[in-house]
Amino acid sequence: MSKYAKLNEIMERGVMQMLKGVLSYAHYLLNETVNTGELAIDATCGNGNDTLFLCKLVGEQGKVIAFDVQEQAIHNTKKRLAEEKRDNVILIQDSHVNVENYIQPGETISGAIFNLGYLPKSDKSIITKGESTVTAIQKILNYLKEGGLIVIVVYHGHPGGTEEKNTVIEELSELEQRDVSVLRYDFINQKNNPPFLIAIQKNKR
Repeated sequence: MSKYAKLNEIMERGVMQMLKGVLSYAHYLLNETVNTGELAIDATCGNGNDTLFLCKLVGEQGKVIAFDVQEQAIHNTKKRLAEEKRDNVILIQDSHVNVENYIQPGETISGAIFNLGYLPKSDKSIITKGESTVTAIQKILNYLKEGGLIVIVVYHGHPGGTEEKNTVIEELSELEQRDVSVLRYDFINQKNNPPFLIAIQKNKR
């Protein structure tokens, strides 16, 4: 089996999930790689939907570290987790660019998710930025297990979104192919800047 075969196999089995929506497909991919007892990262916790999803994947013996720069996002996520009685999460009000400050020696990340853009129903001027997004991705890759995935849902229809999209695509296109496989999933017949997904898988040596 080639180093691309596993991700391609996952892609083929997940086509129907993608047709349901990009975020649904992102969750499908993570479900294929994140296991019980592992560490996962939600780089942009927002309203807590992805954080809760990761909590369920890693189980009580696992751990999720969830980041957001906005106090409102941390509050929303904490409330969502409390409603679901989930306590295997470390919530961090900080930029994901500082992710390595919160990883313990010897820990390995099984999967991570980014939702780029702004917090819904919040200040739209507070957005993720290309440079910090790419830096965070590169740092997470240093801790990612072999076969692990980083999925990035790229929302780019807002002011500043195009610049971030272009930076992310440009930088990720330059990643060494012997180290990672980078795929882009999107629709080509939808209008109004539909979101798309980028998946990065760390290759097995």
